[in-house]
Amino acid sequence: MRRFITGFVRLSLWSVLVKLMLVASAHAVTLEGVGHASIHNDDLASARSEARNAAMRDLALQYEAQVSTRDTMENGVLTESSMRLASSARARNVEVIDEHRRGNLLRVTVRGEISAGQASCDGGASGRLKKRVAITGFPLLYPEQARLGRIDDAGEILPQHLQQGLREAGHLQVFSATTSRLFPDLLNAPTVQQNDNRLTNVIQLAREMGVQFVVAGVIRDIGVADPAAWGTSVLDKMRRGMGSTDMRRRLAVDVVVLDGFSGSPIFQQRFETAADWNASPGSSAGFGSEGFRKTHYGQAVAGVIGDMARAVTEALACQPFMTRITRVDGQLVTLASGATAGLRPGDELHLYRSARYFDSLGGTPELSDSQMKVTLDNVHPDFSNGTMPRVGGQVNIQRDDIAIIW
Repeated sequence: MRRFITGFVRLSLWSVLVKLMLVASAHAVTLEGVGHASIHNDDLASARSEARNAAMRDLALQYEAQVSTRDTMENGVLTESSMRLASSARARNVEVIDEHRRGNLLRVTVRGEISAGQASCDGGASGRLKKRVAITGFPLLYPEQARLGRIDDAGEILPQHLQQGLREAGHLQVFSATTSRLFPDLLNAPTVQQNDNRLTNVIQLAREMGVQFVVAGVIRDIGVADPAAWGTSVLDKMRRGMGSTDMRRRLAVDVVVLDGFSGSPIFQQRFETAADWNASPGSSAGFGSEGFRKTHYGQAVAGVIGDMARAVTEALACQPFMTRITRVDGQLVTLASGATAGLRPGDELHLYRSARYFDSLGGTPELSDSQMKVTLDNVHPDFSNGTMPRVGGQVNIQRDDIAIIW
């Protein structure tokens, strides 16, 4: 009989930290980690799991490191073990090299190749679910820069291309709002807050579109490096033909991802590029035109949009899946997400109460854990329902509260 035991292995922390600081990120070092656990009633599996969980909490709180393991047991014998270390280090080729029991004390020793690396996130249990995202328009800070090449539609076309890239990746449910302008003050966007500490009207937009996140942006720069290089005189044309002018065009875009429930930004980054604007007269008639795409600049822009899509996807991968409660009838709970988001019958979601106070009715709602879960019984394309152990009125769960999978 095959069984899987998931838990955590305690590493020799001081050895890991010291050696990682001495070794460059491109080089791996082989290290050993030791974990201990007390055994009660000869329950070896539970003792191993308890010790590893305690070790993980200790690692996470003190050193911001995380180790996850998966052990395969066959007839009571450990046949396979794999581990992943996520934080400022990576682990590979990890194996259990010793498991020794002495009385009621269990000691496990593992060995693996550890190297420095960037933290990654698989999204946990929410990783298989498709979070809902709305893409708004990216207005131009200086519209006059778009006259050359007639690319004044960039504020609408660029986010449409970003939207297409996110859809093709297949990890998110993407909704279009590219005709919407989220920020009233483009010069200071997206850092200007309203009096209630919310960023613009993102909460209202997210609620109207039924999304968890809103992606917005501002095109800061779309101008040419040397405006004089684009003169119409014979001399100007000769200079361009000889390559003696700076024909580069710039792109600088600020992208921000906002949480639709609180209005708070969870990701913000500026994307920039520059390339030759080698469009012949009349060949470019719009940001998404064929003539634009054939220019060196258009190809560079396409690469930046790809970078945007990957950055947004990675930023949202670490976020929990959240959806609104649309109805509570006794123990029956109806949610605003269903099969298109990846929910399935049997899924369990934690229920959180959403509350606002009289002195800040327009402010960010505060979530409190109800210590209750809803188990889904029926899943439809755009909604689902399930039951919770107690009647909603007894635990004050109601419409507009939140269900979460971490």
